[in-house]
Amino acid sequence: MVCPAAPALLLAMTLPLVGSPVAPASQPGPRQADGESGQQLDQGSGAGESVLVSVYVQLDFSNKTWLRALSRTPTLPPASASSAPRTLTGFSLTTECTVEPSGSTHCACLSGYQWNASVCSRHQPCQAAHDHRDHRPCGCLVFSPPESGYCQLLPPVPGTLSLNTWLQTPGNTLNLTLVTSQETTNLRWFLQRRTESPRPILLQPGTHVSLTSSQGQAVLSISNISHKWEGKYVCCFEAQGFKWELHQVVRVPLQATDVAQRPDQLSISCAPSPGFQLSCCIPHTYLGYTASWSPRDSSEASLFNTPSDQCLVLAVRHCPAADTIYTCDLQSPGLTPLRVPVPVTIIQDGDTTCPEDSSVVAWNVTKAGYVAQAPCPVNRTGTVKRACGPDGVWGPPHSSCTDTGLLALLQRAQLLWAGQGSPAEEVPQSLAQLLEQTVVVSSPSDLLALVRTMTFLAKVVADTRTQLHRSALEALLKTTDKVLDMDASSLWTPAQAQKPSAGSDLLLAVETLASCLYPQDHPFAVRLPNVQLQTQLLRPTSPADYRVSFSTQPPLQAQIPRRSLTPLVTSNSNITITSLVLRKLDHLLPSNYGQGLGDSVYATPGLVLSISITAGGQAFNQGEVIMDFGDRSNTLHCVFWDHHLFQGKGGWSNEGCQVQAANASANAQCICGHLTAFSILMSRHTVPENPTLELLSQVGLGASILALLACLGVYRLVWRVVVRNKVAYLRHTALLNVVLCLLAADTCFLGAPLLPPGPRSPLCLAAAFLCHFLYLATFFWMLAQALMLAHQLLFVFHQLSKLRVLSLMVVLGYLCPMGFAGVTLGLYLPQGQYLGEGACWLDGKGGALYTFVGPVLVIVGLNGLVLTMAMLKLLRPSLSEGPQVEKRQALLGVIKALLVLTPIFGLTWGLGLATLLEEVSVVPHYIFTILNSSQGVFILLFGCLMDKKVQDALLKRFCRAHLPSSTISLATNETHILEHSKGRSENISYEERMT
Repeated sequence: MVCPAAPALLLAMTLPLVGSPVAPASQPGPRQADGESGQQLDQGSGAGESVLVSVYVQLDFSNKTWLRALSRTPTLPPASASSAPRTLTGFSLTTECTVEPSGSTHCACLSGYQWNASVCSRHQPCQAAHDHRDHRPCGCLVFSPPESGYCQLLPPVPGTLSLNTWLQTPGNTLNLTLVTSQETTNLRWFLQRRTESPRPILLQPGTHVSLTSSQGQAVLSISNISHKWEGKYVCCFEAQGFKWELHQVVRVPLQATDVAQRPDQLSISCAPSPGFQLSCCIPHTYLGYTASWSPRDSSEASLFNTPSDQCLVLAVRHCPAADTIYTCDLQSPGLTPLRVPVPVTIIQDGDTTCPEDSSVVAWNVTKAGYVAQAPCPVNRTGTVKRACGPDGVWGPPHSSCTDTGLLALLQRAQLLWAGQGSPAEEVPQSLAQLLEQTVVVSSPSDLLALVRTMTFLAKVVADTRTQLHRSALEALLKTTDKVLDMDASSLWTPAQAQKPSAGSDLLLAVETLASCLYPQDHPFAVRLPNVQLQTQLLRPTSPADYRVSFSTQPPLQAQIPRRSLTPLVTSNSNITITSLVLRKLDHLLPSNYGQGLGDSVYATPGLVLSISITAGGQAFNQGEVIMDFGDRSNTLHCVFWDHHLFQGKGGWSNEGCQVQAANASANAQCICGHLTAFSILMSRHTVPENPTLELLSQVGLGASILALLACLGVYRLVWRVVVRNKVAYLRHTALLNVVLCLLAADTCFLGAPLLPPGPRSPLCLAAAFLCHFLYLATFFWMLAQALMLAHQLLFVFHQLSKLRVLSLMVVLGYLCPMGFAGVTLGLYLPQGQYLGEGACWLDGKGGALYTFVGPVLVIVGLNGLVLTMAMLKLLRPSLSEGPQVEKRQALLGVIKALLVLTPIFGLTWGLGLATLLEEVSVVPHYIFTILNSSQGVFILLFGCLMDKKVQDALLKRFCRAHLPSSTISLATNETHILEHSKGRSENISYEERMT
């Protein structure tokens, strides 16, 4: 018997046979001990001819007789009398087999022999390496009893592998060319890096890798090469029934960016710390770099090796007397030395410095204007930097420390996108590892690394059309759920400050990966706190309407009509629809709004809906989708996230989407003609349309217009009576212009909803401009009236002529508001911020409306000053201002005018400003609507009918029809009084001036 671990040899023997034209070789038979004769040969009859045949014989040996058995010459069994003479001319060892304790047999081919491709594809390779089969595929296979076999003689290598140059320059293109003399199949390329695991990395087309092949030639090209592409390149293919491996070693010189010097600059005070350390680290390469520091006076250098790099640490024992530049010199035979400088600044007496600080990280004393550096904690890569200001005050620390595991996943995803690795294997592995790494995210750098990893994995999946199983997709969704739950203030906000498109990148990555589920894994549903996914597989035979609903708050529903799905049915291919809802993500997206939305601030419902359709292996982005976000407001905007807006940062756009207005039984719906990530925008400062407010506004404006017309009728009746002196003329002229401007403005505002809204409508633009100008003119005429009254109050005996005062009032009342309205139009119309959404009035979300509200509030303030002045004059009279009784009567007239201006008009637009800032309550909107639409009524009552002279004139007017003689007498008497007053111009009563 043979020991379980006894080796067995398969020998190839060449025999010259005489008299037998054909002598078939037998297969190995039962094992024989101690090298005795092998299998008997079949003997046939014949004579007079010699034929060389190969016979494979299996020999079994015990461990102790191995060398002795090999030294013997194997003998053949004796020939029978009828057989021809046979002679053994030589033999070769082909296969060495070892029986393992598990019962399996490991059979390794000896030099010059190999398992053929057919046998190799059916058996697993041996785990242990064999030196005698270096670089040979199928050199050792595992067999299970009673299987057996033997290695075959290898033919000459059917090809050559060549490099364009033995030394690759960083940034150039590497070309590896395989030239074959035989037909090849199953051609693949691998890279074996020194810093990676022994397992070779499969190379596939990517952003850096391109593969081309033609008859008898295959070329591997790698663009923009760097040291990350250095290593042993292996070309595997099948030819002549065998598997072949050819290899070339690619060497890439290092660049300065590949060298990590810690720190890259140093500012140090030699008093507390006379010594310091500098380190210079480089990755392992095939070029065999040697590192040295200069200068090395009183310093000691030591070399440390890690699995990924090697570091030369310089320990400086004594500070130099002056600033010194230390240089890390890296040399490799035949290459230009690479020198990396590290400037060291010595703090001298009298220099401004930042003090030592040990609050969180230990910061040494640093010279003003320099940046201090500190190492990252264990298992984190990067540096922590803190600037020392010119005044010796520390700035905030900035950390680039990233978890080593997350950084490794990011670098692996980047190389996978470039072309290193198998996406079908590595994408699911990376997604599973990302889920495990979410617990270590503790800084904005960690969060950005995680999002960037997901982004690169999504690009790989999209470029290679890789499909994912349920387990990989579930890991992705769980990772997304945890990412959306991460703290906004400490993680997302600083991360977005570094990369504003972080939220948009996350959305695109999740959208892409979620739509790549294997068809056989449909339908699939996942429900997490922040992520909900539903997929559905529709058969090609007459697909029905697609409907989906999500249990969110508010509930979300979507529908794709059958008419949009029918054109997608081709050649019996199924239709897969993936619907994904993400909570909180809309708050992480940049506040970018495309054309038509303006530069406004909107609120979103906290939900983003993404729908994708795949049919026949092709993604479709066109199709009608109807969405219900559970909102009954008709002021919402249906939008989608366009990743191409704002130079790739992304933004909300309403192109191709419209709102279907809500009614008594249904919410407002969004209808879009394409598929992507959807949501709705609602103005943060707009109260939803309210029929009661609209009715109040229309009724109030109608009453205001009627009241203003009545005011004009009153003035038509009493004008000549109430303007008999200069002060009364100016006062009522100002009030008349107020009435005219407000009447025209209210009429224009009431008719504006009948015009087509939008900046492209000339009528709408004209209506908005006229309303702006006329309302401003109303307030400026009130200001003119207040200033005239103030002038009369302060300068009693220094009066301007009526014509000059009237000219100044016209300039103030019409030219100033015209200037404001014109500047507003020219400034905001080109920016698309002049008109409000869906209305022919100023945009309340931008700055246009403030050009109206601002002047109004200033005028209110000035009128308040006039009122204050009047009160002071009333409390502190002067003898030069006339009798006390006349002053009191005049000041009462001023106060009465201001009480009309301030409460009615100022309070109204003060509430108007509050409505822009109010986000919840509708009370200010009701108060503003009532006051604003009733201004004409207030002017008629308080500005016209309550005036004593107007009342008297109306009384005289109405009484004249009944008492004509009395009316004439009164008129004659009044004329006599006026004529008498002409001779007493210096003693005009104060009361007559003020009334």
